[in-house]
Amino acid sequence: MHVSVAIRPAMSIRIRKLVGAFALIALVLTWTLLAMGAAQFPVVKASALGETIYYVVAGLAWVLPAMPLIRWMVGSGNSNR
Repeated sequence: MHVSVAIRPAMSIRIRKLVGAFALIALVLTWTLLAMGAAQFPVVKASALGETIYYVVAGLAWVLPAMPLIRWMVGSGNSNR
């Protein structure tokens, strides 16, 4: 005996985007505070070049943890792309 049950996604895409938006805001705020705190270390402030490199890397590196979150927000991978 086989019972057919319609499987509904756990969250609609609309809710995923709402949750993801708040999570992205929290990620960026946390990342900013940690980056500003780490920028105060003497090794970063030792030279202007080192400080510039640090800010460029810290300013772009938040994208790496944000990518899986954005991928999750878009939904399941069964859309036609």
